[in-house]
Amino acid sequence: MQMTEVKTHILNILDGLKGSLFSLSCDFYRNPETGLKEYKTSAACISILEESGFKVDKNIAGMETAFNAGFGSGRPAIALLVEMDALPEIGHGCGHNISGVASIGAAIAVSKVIPKIGGSIIVLGTPAEEIGIGKIAMIKAGVFEGLDAAMMAHPSSKRMVSRIFLGLIRLNLHFKGKASHASAYPEEGINALDAVIQTFNSINAMRQQLRGDVRIHGIITEGGAAPNIIPEKASASFYVRAKDLEELYSVKERVLNCARGAALATGCQLAVEEGADMNAPMKINKALADIYRRQMQLLGLQEDELPPDKNAGSSDIGNVSHILPTIHPHILLRRDINIHTREFADATITEDGKNAVMEGAKCLALTAAELITDKTALDRVKQDFEG
Repeated sequence: MQMTEVKTHILNILDGLKGSLFSLSCDFYRNPETGLKEYKTSAACISILEESGFKVDKNIAGMETAFNAGFGSGRPAIALLVEMDALPEIGHGCGHNISGVASIGAAIAVSKVIPKIGGSIIVLGTPAEEIGIGKIAMIKAGVFEGLDAAMMAHPSSKRMVSRIFLGLIRLNLHFKGKASHASAYPEEGINALDAVIQTFNSINAMRQQLRGDVRIHGIITEGGAAPNIIPEKASASFYVRAKDLEELYSVKERVLNCARGAALATGCQLAVEEGADMNAPMKINKALADIYRRQMQLLGLQEDELPPDKNAGSSDIGNVSHILPTIHPHILLRRDINIHTREFADATITEDGKNAVMEGAKCLALTAAELITDKTALDRVKQDFEG
């Protein structure tokens, strides 16, 4: 079967699946589930994959909603990642109902040509991306072993193939002081809230000396019980980000020094808790991105000319990119809207949302088929990763 025939067959299959894929995406929108609680979403994904002949392992890596679905046998083995979780209050404001369904559609389409081209297609249901833990747990459990590449596509207001993701460390800072009546016996108290405020002030004073890619942002999570009681306990939660691990860990230590100094200045005790695992920066694979870009061009899609580090966030996809070749391109949902908003969530169930699902499914499916059939292309991808 010639590659042109393979790709034409895949596109025809996806055109036939357009209605059912968009319906599945809308179902996810109507039933948003937050991280590690994606029970209905995971079940719906598993159901459509089993109906398409995939063999599914459920409840993997210690997570009830994670799954591993495979079709075919042997190598190359290409993984398509399905993010399932929604955001608190605003539902699918990150568009996982589009990205997850695009991966499922791509996998089903490729499975129909696997008997002709060989290899295998793997669908990994990866929970809890918004809290940055699902893919990391699956890495630790060895789920990604034996795979040749991993892919997914994310809806956006832009169409970009390569995007930078910043490394991310989550810090929870807990200060303990001593309660006292704020008016009658202020000299008897040790103000934990003062320590939190001083930590923020110290970090703000440090910002002028930070590298341009560094981000530090935080909130006060506990600040006292009443104005007439000197706060005995106070806490803050910070995210620290940078585009390389060396800088990430350096800035983390500087933030902790701000907290240690605040504790010393106020007489408080400090306890530091790291939330979840570190999200690694994205390791860009240019060779794999170029293959995806060729499929966009085949479909007549124009990439936006923007720097890859513009509007950078963080994701546990970065951790995957450090263990095997990975891409996370952005597909166009609608111009001039931002992720993590209700407006973005609502756009996913419009005609724009249907188009985004199909763009992602088609580009991913064609990329996976090329990786399976073109050994030279896959070798270039692996060389890029090793370099």
